[in-house]
Amino acid sequence: MKKFNITVVGGGSTWTPGLLKSLCTLKDRFPLKKLVMFDINEERQNIIGEYGKILFKEEYPELEFSYTTNPDEAYLDTDFVFMQMRSGGYEMREKDEKIPLSMGIIGQETCGPGGFAYGIRSITDMIKTINDIRKYSPDAWILNYTNPAAIVAEALRREFPNDNKILNICDQPVNLLRSYGRLLNVDPNQFEPVYFGLNHFGWFTNLYDKEGNDLLPKLRKMILEEGFIPVDAEQRDQSWLDTYSMVRDMVTDFPDYLPNTYLQYYYYPEYKAKKLDPEYTRANEVMDGREKRVFEECRKVVEAGTSKGSHVTHNDAHSEFIIEVAESIAYNLGRIYIVIVENNGIISNIQDDAMVEVAAVLTSNGPRPMSVGKIGTFYKGMIESQLAYEKLTVDAYFEQSYEKALMALTLNRTVGCGKKARQVLDKLIEANKDYWPEFK
Repeated sequence: MKKFNITVVGGGSTWTPGLLKSLCTLKDRFPLKKLVMFDINEERQNIIGEYGKILFKEEYPELEFSYTTNPDEAYLDTDFVFMQMRSGGYEMREKDEKIPLSMGIIGQETCGPGGFAYGIRSITDMIKTINDIRKYSPDAWILNYTNPAAIVAEALRREFPNDNKILNICDQPVNLLRSYGRLLNVDPNQFEPVYFGLNHFGWFTNLYDKEGNDLLPKLRKMILEEGFIPVDAEQRDQSWLDTYSMVRDMVTDFPDYLPNTYLQYYYYPEYKAKKLDPEYTRANEVMDGREKRVFEECRKVVEAGTSKGSHVTHNDAHSEFIIEVAESIAYNLGRIYIVIVENNGIISNIQDDAMVEVAAVLTSNGPRPMSVGKIGTFYKGMIESQLAYEKLTVDAYFEQSYEKALMALTLNRTVGCGKKARQVLDKLIEANKDYWPEFK
């Protein structure tokens, strides 16, 4: 089997140790010659990089591994780039969440004003990074996890219209499929899902097993009767357990399909805003939890000189999914995954240039999306409103337009009021003055 060179952008991410471990676990399926980690935050990356050296010495000694802050070292002759940047870090994530909440609006990193703020920051960093990658590796596949994926995908569609090797993905549909498999006692890899929507804004309409039976009606009944528990509930923070507990409410109110969990913020914006703590948000939970755990365990591994017995990682959907996507492309496997692509008639009654999230067959030539057809009035209305918000957000970035930014936030269901939109926009502009273009 051919061995590949990969680059991980965001080497200092708390998700990186899990990815490194999964690369070891799956090395017989997706073998590597070289792995380079890249991050602009040298201090964070050094800790995880030293952990990686020990892990690979024990579990993947044939792998050429390094970490760097230099683009020319990171991107030269790479085959796949795994992108997981967080523009502005946790400091800005906390502001994304707390500024809206101080005004009674949803405070969440990818939804509403927080997602808007994060999206504007991410566009600049993503465009620069892709230009750097293309300078050194014009034919590399770029697999992007960077959030908010919907806004990032729309911006990259415009900036790189002829680059067919950028694929935006999200692990939340995969997380849901794994949880569905647990509930049904079925291997989730056997599912053939039918899914449509935008990123963090979609629905499962069917869930076929390998015999062609649709398991979605049975699953819906189980959720309504017993609730919904994620596959890795014991490893989840309380905020995520609260998120999954809302699935039963969503299916009760809108029973046609099974929702992406992020739809809770759009179905019930006022209710959710009241339930969130404006003084202690998800950002604080992560900084006090996963952030500390991961870096403390990495330091312990480095001090001990061995990764054996370490609890720094677990092979979750996040790390395995991006590797499996790369594997399907690398070996032309034609597996079905839910990814983000340009619509072009996939959902026949919304505009062609929407970046939609749907099931697709993944080959060496990229995704071949599976047709959805027409969607119902309620779902079409929900999507078109969110899509307009996303496109206006990207308009605001490229045109440096305050008016387009205000239009975007006014349309977003988590805001829903022009006066609130102006107030939160002005506060976000001040908070992001070192990151955003100047809106005029």
